[in-house]
Amino acid sequence: MKKITALFLTVILMMTVLITPVFAVEADEQRTTIGADLTQEQVAKIYEDFGIEKGSVKEITVTNADERAYLEGLVDERKIGYVALSCTYIKTLKEGEGTDITIMNINWCTEEMYKNALQTAGITDAVVKITAPKPVSGTAALTGIYKAYEDITGEKLNENAKETAAQELVITGNLAESIGSDEATQLVNELKKILDQTKDMTDEELRQQIVSIAQSINVTLTDEQIQQLIDLVRSLEKLDISGLTDTINSVGDWFKSVGEAISDFFKSIGEWFASLFS
Repeated sequence: MKKITALFLTVILMMTVLITPVFAVEADEQRTTIGADLTQEQVAKIYEDFGIEKGSVKEITVTNADERAYLEGLVDERKIGYVALSCTYIKTLKEGEGTDITIMNINWCTEEMYKNALQTAGITDAVVKITAPKPVSGTAALTGIYKAYEDITGEKLNENAKETAAQELVITGNLAESIGSDEATQLVNELKKILDQTKDMTDEELRQQIVSIAQSINVTLTDEQIQQLIDLVRSLEKLDISGLTDTINSVGDWFKSVGEAISDFFKSIGEWFASLFS
């Protein structure tokens, strides 16, 4: 019976850890960011896309100069443009609920590209909607999301993380043009999973690792693309995100251990009841 009690307490303790949230950001905070060059009619349509009424949440204006702060030098001038058109909506969620991305009138970036870039910047657990009054690349939307999130938290995101997230979004988008968006996203994600290993690799060793991963998903890269990925990995290595892989793996191990504990618990109960009638 002592064994059963101990197992029961173990299960309860583990379940308590599971359901006890630790909120880094208060949930249900909302913001919109609106490109400075939209007309009033366009703004009205944007709010229809967001599914909320104008004035119901705090609105932040984003200028083309704001957008250039993170994109100039990374993106072709034609993708940045000279006007601010991208608009975003963000609603924070409870920790662990994940990131839900919806895009409208965005013709270059994908939902998964945004999700991964935001993760790199330190933004998780949020509903994010990205739109524009006409089709745009969507690269500039990152700036709006940064501004909205920082306004919600009252704290600045890490500047290196923001710049690296923009670099990741652009490189993934460039790759997607030649190898496909799914393959580009998978390739970058596979590299992010092994940052704890790549930091000890030489550039040549990393080059071979990139080629190997590309081959495993039936992709052939140019020398220029490989160099871009090397540069991205080196930028990612400087951030405190290498623990992300450990977190993902540990969550899987944790659930496995919970399952085993619960299984042992009920098995012990069964054996105890069986002993009563033996």
